[in-house]
Amino acid sequence: QVQLLESGGGLVQAGGSLRLSCAASGRTFSMHTMGWFRQAPGKEREFVAAISWSGSTTVYADSVKGRFTISRDNAKNTVYLQMNSLKPEDTAVYYCAADMVTSTSSYEYRYWGQGTQVTVSS
Repeated sequence: QVQLLESGGGLVQAGGSLRLSCAASGRTFSMHTMGWFRQAPGKEREFVAAISWSGSTTVYADSVKGRFTISRDNAKNTVYLQMNSLKPEDTAVYYCAADMVTSTSSYEYRYWGQGTQVTVSS
């Protein structure tokens, strides 16, 4: 069982940066792939980024590639999402997720946080 808690969301102007954190409980955190997803009002939840248990593999959505960076610190049971050059279209609730497989599909992740709001003003 893994419990997840996101933090770091907020309001930022276009072009600005935010760093999201996701703190996990459970001794098996280091064995899980961690993913970030987001959901804007009226839209489906979409994949943002994922990182393998070792950190050696990262995957990004095309829309954030080159602007966002996912990383993890297994000693702290925490995964991060550094978001730079933010755009208004990045506005959404951001969720972290965990499971044993590295996937871009939300259906592959069993464990989810409650989300943190990111709002980018133009």
